[in-house]
Amino acid sequence: MNKQHFLLIFLIFTTSIIFAKPYTISGYITINKSGETLINSTVFEKKSGSGTVSNSYGFYSITLPKGNVDLKYSYVGLTTQSHDFYLDKDTVINIRLSEGAELSEVTVLGNSKGVDVRSSQMSVINIPIAQIKTVPSLMGENDVIKALQLLPGVKAGVDGSAGMYVRGGGPDENLLLLDGVPVYNVNHLFGFFSVFNADAIKDVTLYKGSFPARFGDRLSSVVDIRMNDGDNQHYHGNITVGLIASKLNFEGPLFSNKTTFNISARRTYADLLLKPFISKTISQNNGGGDASFAYYFYDINAKISHTFSDKDRLYLSAYSGDDVITTDMQQYAYKSTESSSNGRLKMGWYWGNVLGSLRWNHVINNKLFMNTTASYTRYRFDLSMGTKEITKFVKPDSTVSQSSSMAYKSGIEDFTAKADFDWSPNPNHDIKFGANCTFHSFQPNVTVVQDKTTQNTTTQLADTTIGDPKLYSQETSAYFEDDIRLGSVVQLNAGLHFSGFLVQNKLYTSLPQPRVGLRILLSDNLSFKAGYASMSQYVHLLSSSNVSLPTDLWVPVTKRIPPMQSNQYSAGIFYNFRNIVNFSVESYYKSMNNLIEYQDGASFMGSTTGWEDKVYVGRGRAYGIEFLAQKTVGKTTGWIGYTWSKSERLFDRPGQEINDGLAFPSKYDRRHDVSLVVAHKFSSKFDIGATWVYSTGNCGTLALQNFKGTPIDHSIETSSYIDVNNPAQSQLVQTLPYVTSRNNYRYNPYHRLDVSVNFHKQLKHGIRTWNISVYNAYDNFNPFITSVKTTYIYGAQITAKHTLTQLSILPIIPSVSYSYKF
Repeated sequence: MNKQHFLLIFLIFTTSIIFAKPYTISGYITINKSGETLINSTVFEKKSGSGTVSNSYGFYSITLPKGNVDLKYSYVGLTTQSHDFYLDKDTVINIRLSEGAELSEVTVLGNSKGVDVRSSQMSVINIPIAQIKTVPSLMGENDVIKALQLLPGVKAGVDGSAGMYVRGGGPDENLLLLDGVPVYNVNHLFGFFSVFNADAIKDVTLYKGSFPARFGDRLSSVVDIRMNDGDNQHYHGNITVGLIASKLNFEGPLFSNKTTFNISARRTYADLLLKPFISKTISQNNGGGDASFAYYFYDINAKISHTFSDKDRLYLSAYSGDDVITTDMQQYAYKSTESSSNGRLKMGWYWGNVLGSLRWNHVINNKLFMNTTASYTRYRFDLSMGTKEITKFVKPDSTVSQSSSMAYKSGIEDFTAKADFDWSPNPNHDIKFGANCTFHSFQPNVTVVQDKTTQNTTTQLADTTIGDPKLYSQETSAYFEDDIRLGSVVQLNAGLHFSGFLVQNKLYTSLPQPRVGLRILLSDNLSFKAGYASMSQYVHLLSSSNVSLPTDLWVPVTKRIPPMQSNQYSAGIFYNFRNIVNFSVESYYKSMNNLIEYQDGASFMGSTTGWEDKVYVGRGRAYGIEFLAQKTVGKTTGWIGYTWSKSERLFDRPGQEINDGLAFPSKYDRRHDVSLVVAHKFSSKFDIGATWVYSTGNCGTLALQNFKGTPIDHSIETSSYIDVNNPAQSQLVQTLPYVTSRNNYRYNPYHRLDVSVNFHKQLKHGIRTWNISVYNAYDNFNPFITSVKTTYIYGAQITAKHTLTQLSILPIIPSVSYSYKF
């Protein structure tokens, strides 16, 4: 987009403001029963055709000409309210929407702005948590990330992984926000579960293209997750007991209805149930010595909100979660007439997030809303391991204690301050602007090794610390965006995002990143949309595995490794069928620069030392078509999604060639993805849910030929014969497999069916629910890892048998849980 285009937008904007003389209606939109604020609730003025939506805090502002107005306030699943009056002054109207009797048994998907025919925004889907809870999941644990993986344009990683690969991007190219604060590690149990407890969450919005100017920092997607504020009318909660975890949620007014709280907690207890069996197994394999092993994870979400007045509100949000592995075992023990000795091994492995935010909402005037935020987020990984030996001598009477320990630490820590403004100067403009500053502290890796020897009262200590020093950086950004209505047919969202990153005394600044979204209304139910977004990213995630591991480390750009950049173009058709089903077809093309890939043969295993020498810098591109049919109201709800896409990488810079400088498919390039999600409510006592997914297999790099060029037959195995009289040649065959190209092998297709059934019963003081879920219901063996296994048979000739082997880790898994809502 050139300077002339921005000048035209600026002239349209200023002209309409100068000549307009309207009045403003503003206020908050909440749920009548609980006082919970509603995000993206629709406000529509019937006579003028003007409209707006409530922001992330439930506040709305609409400016209209003097005269009679007919306002409609609506949110899918709640009863629409109408207000018809003569507007001759600025007016404050706070709206409390109620659940209608006719909708009391309706499951809803929510207000999906990106599918909305009239919105200027595309490539964005809003999912209330009520819909996520209807999606069948692994072990019955409702999972935000797993639900998002079912949407078009979003790909899962390996089987069971909580990773997200959006429109050809990598897992580190997604910005996940919990109440506006970044979460760096979103995985529990190596990616099989996400850190987001569904009981603590109110709303989830996924942006995968045509990004508004207020978002930055990542190339591929933004996941905006908002926590429940808390009920200001009643105390209530929910208790869930499952096979691997239990959850508790409790909320209500604190002291008065102006202050609310919401607290949720979750913990697995496999360590408590399996501890005797695991300890016994370890003990048997360890010669009978005592031993213990434990693994668990937990999450705690808490939020307090206080309303000072209609103009001022305060929010305090916090999250803490960890995965914990501990081991304590006796290595050996012996006793003689002269001495006795005992040796033990202890290990502790901890990784997780802590974050908090303090936000102040202030209505400066009925057209201008301000939100200021101070936040903190931290991801840490701590591993400690030590041995201790105590030897007691009879003659002379003495004791010698020897211990050795190793501690490894890494992580990232952010302090952020930001201010955001919503301004509605007249009916044709909804403006957002703001700025933020973040101080990053990267601790790539530090290892502390200690040896200690004590004999009676004498102690000798050797202490060594190795690793990389902390790396500090500062990131700043500012934005401006305007949603412009150019008559009743055309609507334009245009904005600019600015950012800078200071690291190692080098300042990276991005050119102004334009963001544009265009909507042309072809009829009341049909529209065409197009969008463009330029993005920059200043952090990388170092990983050597197909699954998410706690040893994956975040590192910033450096003097040698520049920021990643992308440019994404998108266009689509959107159609609403009788306010029952929304249809959309979107196409996109995304170019990416300054991507990093490991050199052939290089790997990263928990240390960033010299990582810049192990990677090359290149570029990539991704393009595809996405289809979504989405039913949001009625007893049967859900969606059908299909994606055709292609993603590839090119590393052809002199001295940094990968794959001989030729393009190759990215790791998670998959041509076809299909998802079917259905939920049906038969009655207030019984409902079911099901999902079915199919995708083309992932890509992998395998040695499919030996040194002579003999291919491996994908049908299972082949044989090549080598004369035993030529041992040199035989040795060469055993040690030199040949890889033809990067990501040269396509795994088997992936498909899976999950089902769940809920049985509800109204009790005296609440509702009891039994949930029965089955993951991978028809027990398909989906690929987790595929490798080449070579077996040599010696005889008159050496026979080398090459076999492709596939590892599958998640068979059919039934589960049951009990919940009580009070």
